[in-house]
Amino acid sequence: MEGPGLGAGDALLILGLETSCDETAAALVEDGSIRSNVVSSQADLHARFGGVVPEVASRRHLELVLPVVREALAEAGVGLDEVDAVAVTQGPGLIGALLVGLSAAKALAWARELPLVPVNHLHGHVASLYLDPEPLEPPFLCLLASGGHTMLVDVPERGAFLPIGTTLDDAAGEAFDKGARLLGLGYPGGAEIDRLARDGDPTAFEFPVARVPGLDFSFSGVKTALLYEVRGLGDRVEERRADLAASYQRALVRALVQRTLEAAEQTGAQRIAVVGGVAANSELRASLPDATAPPFALCTDNAAMIASAARYTEAVPSPGYLALDAYASAL
Repeated sequence: MEGPGLGAGDALLILGLETSCDETAAALVEDGSIRSNVVSSQADLHARFGGVVPEVASRRHLELVLPVVREALAEAGVGLDEVDAVAVTQGPGLIGALLVGLSAAKALAWARELPLVPVNHLHGHVASLYLDPEPLEPPFLCLLASGGHTMLVDVPERGAFLPIGTTLDDAAGEAFDKGARLLGLGYPGGAEIDRLARDGDPTAFEFPVARVPGLDFSFSGVKTALLYEVRGLGDRVEERRADLAASYQRALVRALVQRTLEAAEQTGAQRIAVVGGVAANSELRASLPDATAPPFALCTDNAAMIASAARYTEAVPSPGYLALDAYASAL
């Protein structure tokens, strides 16, 4: 993603909105400084289903988006008349959820005759690294691992990123969530497995790490291996649950780390960064001790990262953005 950038070098106050999945978020960012960052998670709402239900998520976004914007403005101590631009996630994500945020952003921008910045959600995760207090300067290699996406990205400058590897099936976060369901744990699964794994033996079970061509990932095989282990243990799953969680997490993290180090060697990258929800995983952080990761609050979906990306993304002037549509796929 490239563009001349909205506020590179300018201290603009940007209102960001994020509704790509099950977090309704709004934030105010000014010249890399987070003035406010409000996130209303729907995790409890979707927990009974073991995952996000798109229609339920969309309806909840409709209820929350304006209250969250009001809270973000209040927390920053500013009014809408002080905002210089509105940024919003255009995709990828759940199309119904995205449309709620995009529609709200259009209305807010139109009402104040402000420019609108449509942001790629993946660029947003990378741009979480550009926020104070310790912004990371490109170039660097970035592992982006979340519930919906897993990829390796070459970042030559703040306004651009080049994917060099991606998952051929499940995303790493999705593999964590599906593994948690197999183990009878709660949602979101990544945090539950990380917590339980601390009491388990990561060498108790040998789960496979897929070797696929290039710098791509594959997680379907390790998920299937966990399924067979759970079935084979039968009534003994409960007593081995912590060991299963630890071994499964070790396999997922090993796959991510191995490919990242291979990519760094092939590209000659001197610095590595890790972003996305899986970047909050304790074992992943410990396995890449020299990598830069954003604060935990900026790992999961949030609007501060969207406003951050907007500084390096081309803005659409009023009223041209009224014709913008959301997109579900990263391709």
